[in-house]
Amino acid sequence: MGKDQLEVLNALDVAKTQWYHFTAIVIAGMGFFTDAYDLFCISLVTKLLGRIYYQKHGAAEPGSLPHNVSAAVNGVAFCGTLTGQLFFGWLGDKLGRKRVYGMVLMVMVICSVASGLSFGREPKAVISTLCFFRFWLGFGIGGDYPLSATIMSEYANKKTRGAFIAAVFAMQGFGILAGGTVAIIVSAAFKARFPAPSYEVDPAASIFPEADYVWRIILMFGAIPALMTYYWRAKMPETARYTALVAKNAKQAAADMSKVLQVEVEAEQENIEQGGNDFGLFSKEFLRRHGVHLLGTTSTWFLLDIAFYSQNLFQKDIFSAIGWIPKAKTMSALEEVFRIARAQTLIALCSTVPGYWFTVAFIDRIGRFSIQIMGFFFMTVFMFALAIPYQHWTLKENRVGFVVMYSLTFFFANFGPNATTFVVPAEIFPARLRSTCHGISAAWGKAGAMVGAFGFQYAEKGIGVRNSLIILGVVNLLGLLFTFLVPESKGKSLEDLSGEGEQENAAASGSRQQENATAAV
Repeated sequence: MGKDQLEVLNALDVAKTQWYHFTAIVIAGMGFFTDAYDLFCISLVTKLLGRIYYQKHGAAEPGSLPHNVSAAVNGVAFCGTLTGQLFFGWLGDKLGRKRVYGMVLMVMVICSVASGLSFGREPKAVISTLCFFRFWLGFGIGGDYPLSATIMSEYANKKTRGAFIAAVFAMQGFGILAGGTVAIIVSAAFKARFPAPSYEVDPAASIFPEADYVWRIILMFGAIPALMTYYWRAKMPETARYTALVAKNAKQAAADMSKVLQVEVEAEQENIEQGGNDFGLFSKEFLRRHGVHLLGTTSTWFLLDIAFYSQNLFQKDIFSAIGWIPKAKTMSALEEVFRIARAQTLIALCSTVPGYWFTVAFIDRIGRFSIQIMGFFFMTVFMFALAIPYQHWTLKENRVGFVVMYSLTFFFANFGPNATTFVVPAEIFPARLRSTCHGISAAWGKAGAMVGAFGFQYAEKGIGVRNSLIILGVVNLLGLLFTFLVPESKGKSLEDLSGEGEQENAAASGSRQQENATAAV
């Protein structure tokens, strides 16, 4: 950025990494920890729900959720998330990031607890209650996406901004890991307290009444980390970029950042008041400047989430198909929960979590564009490598190889587009539209997640796992092509990327000309 950048924004751009950066990462990151825990823990308990509420007397196989019920339980939170991303993204630009941030967290806490409760004991009542509260849980989670990304991008310096935003998103990996760990601990504890035979030995005894507490405890646990961070979110000051560029209060922005950075920052109110970068989201000027960028961020996130959420939500089905998890009838209800959680935790530990932190380490070195291209490329390669010789991978001696290949697709999703699609929309749009545009991009991602959650469920039954994996490979290839619409943002000021720097320079130049004219008179 040139010498005419507002001093408060320049101070943020060139600030050395300080304690407040790490504080912001933890505060925003714990929201994402909770988001991931809440969104992905449902896949750990759907088999248990089927056994408890949809068991048919005398059936050869344990009960399972009907296809429509399974799709609703897995996908309803994504519907809420999509709605929340659009609504809270817009609200974050209207009311400010800080004011909306605490509101989002309380919605998540209340609905996490409520999703473990039921109005009635009949299957219809239990599932209806679960779906209702998981929709509103998703609504709160949706708000966390644009607000956390925007807050972190506006607090960070330009040298390490990508790593800081990616570190917030990387907490999602720990959330997925925590979901599996909690499910393992809870199911193991109940197994030890209430031993049960496998379904084929004694169908009635393989599931006991106390098992109904297991899924409720797992779902309700998500409220704890969110509640722990509420106080610290309430204490965070509004971002200087919102206060200065949107609220037009340079004095307050300078005062807030003087405390945060522990240096004296000049206000420069006259430069703010003369800025004229006021085009709206639906204006021709926005379309000219950022239309292609918004198409790039929405399309890549949409395509990525079709593949990513299909893989995540239906790991248990794929592991069962290749025999990595035994047939359901050979296990008791809680043994099945334990084994599914153990398998998903192993995948998260070996590939998902490392992938996120590889992105954190390299995003400001090799750039967002290169990481996203590389990620989509290897996801495509490994998906086709799994799908084309699929029968080979189902043989018992090749199952370990299948899991390794499957894990690599997760690794390159996270050391790739799953992280970069979150980072870039928080950097390339103007401050007064940044949260809105990130919310729109994320909402398209969740639309992709719904296609994955609902579509893969039916595709797997209709065309089989092999053909479903081929389709996901093609989706990844399309994601690679649409990446070329997204600009590289590494090492650049947010104002340079959004075009707001031009208006700041013009405002400052106009201010100086006015001062010179006054002096001449």
